[in-house]
Amino acid sequence: MKLSVLGCGRWGTFLAWYLADMHDVTLWGRENSQHLKTLMDTGKNEYLTLKDNIKLTSKLDEALDCDTIVISILTQELTNLMQTLQNYDLRGKNFVLCMKGIESDTGKRVSEIMIEHGVDKNNIALWVGPGHVQNFVNGTPNCMIIHAYNMDLAKELVEKFASPLIRFYIGDDIIGGEIGSAGKNVLGIAAGMLDGIGMSCLKGALMSRGTYEIAKLTQAMGGKVMTAYGLSHLGDFEATLFSPYSHNRMWGEQYVKGETFGKSAEGVGNIKGIMKLASEHGITMPITSALYNIIFNHKDLKVEFDNLFLRSTKCEFCDLY
Repeated sequence: MKLSVLGCGRWGTFLAWYLADMHDVTLWGRENSQHLKTLMDTGKNEYLTLKDNIKLTSKLDEALDCDTIVISILTQELTNLMQTLQNYDLRGKNFVLCMKGIESDTGKRVSEIMIEHGVDKNNIALWVGPGHVQNFVNGTPNCMIIHAYNMDLAKELVEKFASPLIRFYIGDDIIGGEIGSAGKNVLGIAAGMLDGIGMSCLKGALMSRGTYEIAKLTQAMGGKVMTAYGLSHLGDFEATLFSPYSHNRMWGEQYVKGETFGKSAEGVGNIKGIMKLASEHGITMPITSALYNIIFNHKDLKVEFDNLFLRSTKCEFCDLY
């Protein structure tokens, strides 16, 4: 398989590093990308050293000379990228989306953005699940999942991407995978806030009730309830709610400490996108709403926290089925 990875940040560079053991890989970054400049100058970044068979480029025509395109950029930049890619012949190419986000202003899922820009849904897959670059490059394995509208594509990708480092599962619920993976970034921010105020013991409740919120939204949007309890959401919690490597968890912790986190945290934009979807589908999401109030309405964290505990008594799963 000849493939390219679009996006040379932390995760995109890892994906190229991982896939280069099995395939010819081109890694693309924008011409002015500091990440790409560092890789070209040194052959490495702060996480890994590139393998010799990875080709680096800033030219899209070179990157698109392949049959499979893996995309790993910030979700909020996907629309701009696809507007550019529309100038190229993409017929017959498969796209593997490795992003855990919802477009903040529109609430669009990443596969929706692809379809709106002319990509056949049968050529779209979603690769998500737990795992950090730091663990993978040290040889620590994990499990991940590839969802697709076209199950033949999902099976083909799993077969061609599998290795002793990553055990893949096959999924047929892109909606659930997209909502779940974006939602776990949101809950990662909440987990960091709990760490920052010395209440990490509440992460169990956060995991349970947060997953319930995501399951309700997934169901309302036509996805499968159980996807929220699988690898794309609940299965990714260890890597997000507890890991020192999680950008979203670190962002939340530093936020409540009055500090600034200098790296990207997709969960911040996801809060807006998920709240938009919840409003459109009439779903109540108390934890996500509290985060929205704290971060965007600048409400007091303790007041929002207390309000969650003062809500009327609920039945745990009564309205899911």
